[in-house]
Amino acid sequence: MFKKICTLLFLCLAFSCKKPTEFSEAALQSKFYTLKQAKVRFETILNDYKGQKILIDVWASWCPDCVVSFPELKTFQKDNPELGYVFLSTDRNYASWKQAIERYQLSGDHYFMEAGLDSPFGDFLNSNWIPRYLLVDEQGSISVFKATKLKDAEITKALKK
Repeated sequence: MFKKICTLLFLCLAFSCKKPTEFSEAALQSKFYTLKQAKVRFETILNDYKGQKILIDVWASWCPDCVVSFPELKTFQKDNPELGYVFLSTDRNYASWKQAIERYQLSGDHYFMEAGLDSPFGDFLNSNWIPRYLLVDEQGSISVFKATKLKDAEITKALKK
């Protein structure tokens, strides 16, 4: 009986932790700032990459794990030049964010999350850990939702498709 209850509990948890394949409407409508301080909706950012796979890196300048991952990220970018790269910062300070982009020479398109993880986009991510990587396919569907390492097997698998 105990085994059956444990199995049932495991299955319930497994199905309740289903990873989304589409962005929620609230996430799509979330506002971000560009490097030129223009406001843009996340939906617009995605539309700029229609027909192309993109890697989204959710990070912050104050995050030691994020900073440590940058050399690996640069190697990943060299190995995968066909991808689009979108960086979403959870920083609270706009100036610190811009300085970090220059200091670490991060190549890609950069956006500042208006309210960090305390935003509709942050709620959609349902995460309290960064860096966080999402891989979006050519149709705009989420292939990888919750990777914390670039060498995650899900990323490797999704890139081969």
